[in-house]
Amino acid sequence: MSIFERYAPFIQDYIYRNNWESLRAIQTAAADAIFNTDENVLLSASTASGKTEAAFFPILTLFTEDMPRTVGAIYIGPLKALINDQFIRLNELCDEADIPVWHWHGDVAQSHKNKMLKKPSGILQITPESLEAMLLRKHALIPKLFGDLRFIVIDEIHSLMRGDRGGQTICLIERLCRMADADPRRIGLSATIGDPEAAGRFLAYGSGRGTVIPKIEAKGVKWRLSMEHFYISQQNTPEGKEVPEALPVLDDKTDIAPENADSGMGYIFEHTRGKKCLIFVNSREECEAVTTTLRSYCEAKHEPDRFLIHHGNLSAAYRETAEQAMKGEDIFMTTCTTATLELGIDIGRLERAFQIDAPFTVSSFLQRMGRTGRRELPPEMWFVIREELPEPRSMLPETIPWKLLQGIALIQVYLEEKWVEPPKLDRLPYSLLYHQTMSTLASCGELTPSALASKVLSLSYFNRISKEDYKILLRHLLEKDHIQRTEEGGLIIGITGERVVNSFKFYAVFQENEEYTVRWGSQELGTIVSPPPVGEKVAIAGHVWIVEEVDHKRRLVYCEQIKGKVPAYFGDCPGDINTKILERMKHVLIEDKSYPYLMKNAVLRLDQARQTARNSGVTERPLICLGGNMWCLFPWVGTYAFFAMERFLKIKCAERLGLRGLDSARPYYIQFTMKVSAEDFFSIIADEAEKNFDPLELVYNGEVPVFEKYDEFLPEILVKKGFAYGILGVKEMKERIKSWEDLIN
Repeated sequence: MSIFERYAPFIQDYIYRNNWESLRAIQTAAADAIFNTDENVLLSASTASGKTEAAFFPILTLFTEDMPRTVGAIYIGPLKALINDQFIRLNELCDEADIPVWHWHGDVAQSHKNKMLKKPSGILQITPESLEAMLLRKHALIPKLFGDLRFIVIDEIHSLMRGDRGGQTICLIERLCRMADADPRRIGLSATIGDPEAAGRFLAYGSGRGTVIPKIEAKGVKWRLSMEHFYISQQNTPEGKEVPEALPVLDDKTDIAPENADSGMGYIFEHTRGKKCLIFVNSREECEAVTTTLRSYCEAKHEPDRFLIHHGNLSAAYRETAEQAMKGEDIFMTTCTTATLELGIDIGRLERAFQIDAPFTVSSFLQRMGRTGRRELPPEMWFVIREELPEPRSMLPETIPWKLLQGIALIQVYLEEKWVEPPKLDRLPYSLLYHQTMSTLASCGELTPSALASKVLSLSYFNRISKEDYKILLRHLLEKDHIQRTEEGGLIIGITGERVVNSFKFYAVFQENEEYTVRWGSQELGTIVSPPPVGEKVAIAGHVWIVEEVDHKRRLVYCEQIKGKVPAYFGDCPGDINTKILERMKHVLIEDKSYPYLMKNAVLRLDQARQTARNSGVTERPLICLGGNMWCLFPWVGTYAFFAMERFLKIKCAERLGLRGLDSARPYYIQFTMKVSAEDFFSIIADEAEKNFDPLELVYNGEVPVFEKYDEFLPEILVKKGFAYGILGVKEMKERIKSWEDLIN
């Protein structure tokens, strides 16, 4: 029997109705794994390859053969917008079979939720945060809701694997299964997974099952890719200079930028009119600045505004306006966005994506480019690399175009090796440990210390947490009144802990800044960090506003719209770059290879950078003298090993080196003055690295390196351990120092 014949009749009808000529490889492979094994399944295939249908066609078929008595499948999505999108798709599919589809998050009406609570059945779509709230607030209902749960589908699983949110999801699944006495299979979906075997182990944590990872031969896809370089507010190249190997512009201009426009912004402006595009940037501040600039160009040209904005600090109304406009087939708007539109929300027939500067990861690059290339169009991304023109007296490291090198490296490691960042699963998740301890105690009520430890430490994600560390945590929480002892010796939530647990922000484990809501009349615009004084300007929702009133007690900012530009601030936005990318960046400087996607300015800037590298020896020697006793170290390691290198030099080596004035541009280079020679430098750091020091020694005196959301509630020793053993890349740093041994003699 073929896979198509195995599907339920209503699914066969759905396939006919949508004029599918054949099943895709991912759908055949998924059906085989789901129908013919009892294991978990990890499905990895390109964006818009039909992964959702691949998972649900066999699940729904099995349901029609033996309908679950309760909710039969949970779909966990990382974004509300993604859930809303999938809700519409699944409803259409399930309607005929009379299988209800429910969605559950903060924006869903209570009446819809109440119907599901009264008659639990079908498929529930939910975010990790809403599932946390359900386990906490509807604890007693869990067996009734999920007693016959058969499947849990986790969408965009790669997005959950790089921090506490993924750990929270796995903990929630284990807790739910214990409460409901259910044993569902898990199905993970993703377009970009760097280490499928590690991802499969992550998916299977605590399930007692293995993970089937079907090998799917991807069809070759031709990319339309370009990368151009611009000096900010400068002309780039002398008129008439020929660069025969450079890629010509992929498409003709459809507009002319205003005179004296920023060259990079003007380039985007000229190639978006009459098109449906996304502009990806790497921070919310930049998102606001770019949108404001492009809208000002529309105004200067007396053209209608054609730019939308979408990022995490905007109100739901603004985000949904952008999403709806992008879905309209006859609306040609361009949306400037951060990672919020990186995941698989269907936003229609996009013609191209722009990326300003380089993203931090290959995964991000692939996800962003994958937003295009749907509906028979090839994936298309235009990189716009912007750089301040180096001053004539600039030091060597400031003359290297780091973002250009990073963009090339991200593309090349994927083209050459199909390499994507592997998940980082070796952290000590103490912040999440606090969160799950409080959540477990709040939902279960009074527990003895041993019963609480048994419930929490048995969660698979906490396999690296020792009982001794858990005792330290519980003693600290008792001391700070986050938990308290009853007369019978049990543990309950304390008065201080109740304030934390009862906040709606408790359900999320990702870091949030202390935010103020910005209002214009009755309209909520979004949120900002650190509101300016009355009379000052603020940028949000792609416009500039003047602050009329700040209500600190209620955290509200009232404002009126004005014209102009002003920087926005939403809190820090750190990037995490893998060592593999830094090493490939170095190789870009060394090799003479040309890259077919580089345009004229980018080719010329790369040639210039390679000449600088050859003249300075920056790719041959990691330590370069900048003049006198000023030096620069180029370690070519990723973010976490770079963190460790900075601290190692300051804490372990500074005295012997006579090191002063250390200044870093993470993760590219470290500048400092020192009193020893280059040979002595390598000898000293090799000697110090050989010593068997504890990574905790790389935490500064008096420092409590709060890194995750609930670190502030932890005892200092656990915060330091989590940072030293889980964040700092000490092993990788030592390996890099060892590779420099031949520079000692």
